[in-house]
Amino acid sequence: MADKKKIIYVSQEIMPYLTATDNAKFGRSLPQAMQQKKYEVRTFMPDFGDVNERRNQLHEVIRLSGIGITISDNDHPLVVKVASMHPSRIQVYFIDNDDYFQKLDSDADAFGWDRPDNDERLIFFAHGTMETARKLQWDPDFIHVSGWMCALVPLYMRRINNDSPAFRKARVVYTIFPGKGPENFSPEIFNKLKADGLKPVDFKKLKDLEPDALLAHKIAILYSDVVVFHGVEPDPALREFAESHGVEVVALDGGSDHADDYDTLYNTLQK
Repeated sequence: MADKKKIIYVSQEIMPYLTATDNAKFGRSLPQAMQQKKYEVRTFMPDFGDVNERRNQLHEVIRLSGIGITISDNDHPLVVKVASMHPSRIQVYFIDNDDYFQKLDSDADAFGWDRPDNDERLIFFAHGTMETARKLQWDPDFIHVSGWMCALVPLYMRRINNDSPAFRKARVVYTIFPGKGPENFSPEIFNKLKADGLKPVDFKKLKDLEPDALLAHKIAILYSDVVVFHGVEPDPALREFAESHGVEVVALDGGSDHADDYDTLYNTLQK
C-alpha cells in the first residue's frame, strides 16, 4: 500500500479561530476534505490577537518554542501553540510573538493590513513556520499557502530553508482570495530578507520589484509551482507576472472549497 501523501496548509485564517472570511472557511474545510481523501494533514496560522485561546484550547508547545528570530538587529522570541481542529482532530500550529501578532487599537482589521511593520510580520511568520515545520520532522509532499500574511512561506521553503531535506520534494501551491492586502511595503524589506538568509541570486531578483500592494503576492508566485485565484478573477498584472515566470495560473469560482479540483491539482503536480 502506497504511503499517504502529506500536506502542510499554511493559512492566514482558519475557522473557528477566525471566522470573518471565505479564506477562514477554506482554511478549515479543505484540510478536512483532504484528510477524508486519505491525505495526512497539518496546518499553520498566525496567533492573531482575535484568536480566543481559552475557548479554543490553545497550549504552548515548549519543545518548538524559544528560539529567537532576529529582524533589523532585534531579537523576537518564537512561541508555538497548538490546538486540535474539531471534529477532524487535525493539528493546528499557531505562530506567535507579542511584538507582531497582538491586536493593536490602530489595526484596521483582525490581520492588521495597515501596519507599517507588515514586512517584518511576514518575515517572522514565514521564518517561524518553516523552523517549526522542520522541527516536526514531518516531510510534506505539498505545502499549500493561502493569504497575504503567509506569502513569504514559499520563498523561505524554497530558497532560505532549502538546505533542509524535509522540504526537498515538496511542491508549492499559493491560493489568492478576494480581500484587501497589505499596505505598501518599505523597500527595506529586501535588506531584511537578505539579513535573514536570502541568497544573493534571489536578492538580485527581488530587489527590482516594486514594494507595492502586489509585492507579497509576487514573491509568493515566484517560488510556487502554481497560483490559484479562488473566488476572484485573476488580477491581470499578477497573471502576466506568473505566466512570464513559468508559473501555472488556475481560476476557481467561490462558494466551495473545490476539494476535488485541488486533489486533481496535487496529483498533477507530482507527475
